[in-house]
Amino acid sequence: MNSVWQQFTLSNLPLREYLYTSRIHRLVGLVRSWRQSSLLMQWADIIAAGLLSLVYVIAPFVPNNTTLLGIILIACAAFWLLLTLSDEAPNSSGVTPVHFLVFLYWGIATLATAFSPVKKAAIGDWMNVTLLLLLFPLCVRVLKSPRLRSWMIAVYLHVSLIVSVYGIQQWFAKVKPLATWVDPESSLANITRVYSYLGNPNLLAGYLLPAVALSLMAVFVWQSWLTKALAVTMFVVNTTCLILTFSRGGWIALAAMFVAILILLLYWWSIQMTPFWRVWALPIILGGMVLVLVLAVVIIPPVRERIFSIFAGRGDSSNNFRINVWAAVKQMIRDHPILGIGPGHGAFNKIYPLYQKGPKFTALSAYSILLEIAVETGLIGLACFGWLLIVTFNIGFMQLQKARNAANLNGFWLIGAMTAMLGMLAHGIAETVWYRPSVNTVWWLMVALIASYWSPLPKSNLSVEEV
Repeated sequence: MNSVWQQFTLSNLPLREYLYTSRIHRLVGLVRSWRQSSLLMQWADIIAAGLLSLVYVIAPFVPNNTTLLGIILIACAAFWLLLTLSDEAPNSSGVTPVHFLVFLYWGIATLATAFSPVKKAAIGDWMNVTLLLLLFPLCVRVLKSPRLRSWMIAVYLHVSLIVSVYGIQQWFAKVKPLATWVDPESSLANITRVYSYLGNPNLLAGYLLPAVALSLMAVFVWQSWLTKALAVTMFVVNTTCLILTFSRGGWIALAAMFVAILILLLYWWSIQMTPFWRVWALPIILGGMVLVLVLAVVIIPPVRERIFSIFAGRGDSSNNFRINVWAAVKQMIRDHPILGIGPGHGAFNKIYPLYQKGPKFTALSAYSILLEIAVETGLIGLACFGWLLIVTFNIGFMQLQKARNAANLNGFWLIGAMTAMLGMLAHGIAETVWYRPSVNTVWWLMVALIASYWSPLPKSNLSVEEV
């Protein structure tokens, strides 16, 4: 049974053997001699980190369809290709099982584009998907360096701090909404929902979820009192700003993420715990969290009404809208079950009007990550995405075990990345802000952070007893 799980999660995938025999991978090293003589390429990893830093510095401050971000993503993809073609050895670029599944998903998206009923609309978004997916291998390459990993995490956390500070400033300034984000008939219709530079509260919540997780982990990883104080400040400010978005999906995601963080932190510290705390720490802390939530619902009317609106069904206009969109999307999936209609908003906007339930329920997306993936790339694409998640989380937990046993503080970054991914998935139950570049680029940073820790299982660990 364990052997089957290893094969399913690609834990014992013979990547090095494959890379040495693959015809496609023979392209690796094609311009190796040029790289050896290039002074500029001696700084290749620093240049790659600089390009990635540009992505994460500008992403929350520019419109989602900006040409500038697209140009930088093209530069990242081109530089990754250049690095790969000039590599010294087949596995020097740090290929992992996650790479295999990312490129498999890209292949499925490519087939979905080729067989799309609206090919012209799908092709443009396929190019966007390609650029975002190619961000992943460059991120893995950079994050394998502990020094550059610390740099990239610090860049994202400092940028998110700026975003959060501005969001909190909007709360005190009672900024006016840019759209109708709350049911007009609700008593919360005039409540201030912060959106910072991203222009939408739900989008801001999605962007800040990883910042909350990583800033909390930075409290444990960063060593000096000054940096720990900075990490605590980041955590408090990011969490406060996320709460002030009044995003129901963001709140659900935050709760799910905190529970996951709690479980993994208790796992990390369980070695040092007494038998009593090993048994009772989780129930006691979870009970405390539930008590705080109940008190917030009882004492704070806006929180109470926002929470209760989640369970209002069609009684809430936002819920009613999503239910009608989901019904139409499910019909689209039934009519295009294998490869879907092709990736992106372009294809969706062409097909969805044929299925929408009425003129009041126009939509730009499926308002659910899983439904969106299924409608864009079919059930095959959805299965591949699920496989990718399982393999990624499996790598994360295996490497967390190693870090825990070695008392390696970098294991906290794994906790942050895994719980951030879980939070973003929870947020995506009824939202598709995950597809916006400002959020999607951070998602691939989290996936790459986990993949960067991957190392193949020693042959002695491949027995049933060991694993």
